Amino acid sequence: MMNSSGAAAGETVAGAVAGEEPAPRRGRRSGNSGAREQILAVARRRFLAEGYHAVTLRSVAAEAGVDLALVSYYFGSKKGLFGAALALTGNPAVLLAGALEGELESFPERALRLLIGVWDAPDSAGPLRAMIGGSALDPAVAQLVGEVVQREMVDLVAARLGGADARRRACLFGTQLAGLIMARYVLRLQPLAALPADEIARSYLPLLRQALWGRPGGPGGPGGRRVGGARA
Repeated sequence: MMNSSGAAAGETVAGAVAGEEPAPRRGRRSGNSGAREQILAVARRRFLAEGYHAVTLRSVAAEAGVDLALVSYYFGSKKGLFGAALALTGNPAVLLAGALEGELESFPERALRLLIGVWDAPDSAGPLRAMIGGSALDPAVAQLVGEVVQREMVDLVAARLGGADARRRACLFGTQLAGLIMARYVLRLQPLAALPADEIARSYLPLLRQALWGRPGGPGGPGGRRVGGARA
């Protein structure tokens, strides 16, 4: 279920990712003029054609005819390049990686508030809606986005959690966030779409903690199972 503006946005991203740009030039550049745009053009086409895992910064640099250091300078990492290729001014994978750097107990709130913030901001929400619209319209885009979510979000959270069932818990955590995003920002279900961030946090944080630790509290609560050396 999607409104016409969402579908149009999806078509825009699907077309962009599908590589409707001119074919990239080969050969080493003597200067940096236009290099960033050339890198993005190559990255869009290759991500869609080969999938997220198969594409490397080195292979993109080689086809774009630039030094690998220049790709790293512009985009920092592969997830940064992916976000830029899809014109994501607020890249959820990058935000989530930053949220994981703090204490694990407060991670659910950091992740939730960062995602709400980026989806509430008009300049970053538009490209994100377009990406979801493209996923609905084009199976290749859907597969690419799913691979990024798995490798750069679910797997990242699982590695931080540790434990035998970390990936299952990380997937449940991501499912809760994805459901919130779909209901609030894509389907715009009321009253959820109109709730302030603080009220959403009060309602969703127990669900996110339950997904990660099997209880609505943090990882150190009594009676919880042991996760990565701490009781959950």
